[in-house]
Amino acid sequence: MTTDSKPGYVFAGVTRWQLGTQNGLFRMAVGEDRWEHISNGLPADTFVMCITVDPRDRATVFIGTQHGPYRSTDHGASWTQLAFPEPDVQIWSITVHPTRPGTVFAGASPLGVFRSDDGGEHWRRMPGSSLPNHLAMGAFINRVMRIAVDHDQPDHVYAVMEVNGAMRSLDGGETWQDCNRDVLRLAAQPELHSRILTDFDEEGMLDMHALCTTPAAPHSIFIASRMGLFQSDDGALTWRDMAVGRFSPLTYARDIRLSPHDPRMLYATLNVSSSGATGSLYRSTDLGTSWSRFDHGVAARATVMAIALDPRDPGVVHCATRCGQVLGTRDGGLSWHEYLLPEGCLGTYCLAAG
Repeated sequence: MTTDSKPGYVFAGVTRWQLGTQNGLFRMAVGEDRWEHISNGLPADTFVMCITVDPRDRATVFIGTQHGPYRSTDHGASWTQLAFPEPDVQIWSITVHPTRPGTVFAGASPLGVFRSDDGGEHWRRMPGSSLPNHLAMGAFINRVMRIAVDHDQPDHVYAVMEVNGAMRSLDGGETWQDCNRDVLRLAAQPELHSRILTDFDEEGMLDMHALCTTPAAPHSIFIASRMGLFQSDDGALTWRDMAVGRFSPLTYARDIRLSPHDPRMLYATLNVSSSGATGSLYRSTDLGTSWSRFDHGVAARATVMAIALDPRDPGVVHCATRCGQVLGTRDGGLSWHEYLLPEGCLGTYCLAAG
């Protein structure tokens, strides 16, 4: 892993929520409270849907936009658009393979997974990753929201989609298979019915937002969805409800992250809904068996969309609400502060630290 003397940064990505609102990429040095709008190398209108810092070299940062993926090699100060085979796709997720240097996955809308084996210089679409929609979505175009690799079997790659459930690859991303048979079984339970975009009750269970894996539980996948938190212990073949409602009055889950310092520690954002007036950040220290509220003192004023965990300091944790409000602790949760993005950042979707 490359080290340098640069300070740690928090990155926030903003899309245009409605006409007249802000969009783009913002950066704040840990220890400061000032956001810098990054525009060097980026188009004037840049909708940032995801941000990923390379875990081996934190100077290298990727973002996904409506113009495809971009890469920075100087901690986000400047950006280069990467050569992408399909210029008309939006990139909603980027994952750096944990054990294969140079291998990077990108999740797209319309549905698809792309892979680069040279650090992002060249990409190709992975066969079978454009799964047919389970539901008639109308004007909504489904997207690949998060990609994760099994720490024990590095050829096993998982992805979740909004609003099309889960899929997996057992050959490093070369081919993909649908993993929703058991998801749809769960969706038949009345308490897991939800419809917003379609006329189908199973819509809520197929509305998945994030996932993570951990070396502490090989073959296990943890998912954040509209209906809560769910876990598979057999490589996404069967699923169970983690029943996070036992610990939180809010259960709409938008993000779930594994601590880079403790393989048994998970963080998740729990909310009222996708556009609610409040939200929360919870933490589990036992792989999701129990959860406790982690944020306090500064109230979230909208859905908490994203989590950023500092790779160098376990005491530094940030989360972002949709309305451009970033909440952070630099002492392991003892105290919290508010770091407001510029006025008009009402479509804040992603956050990262590095």
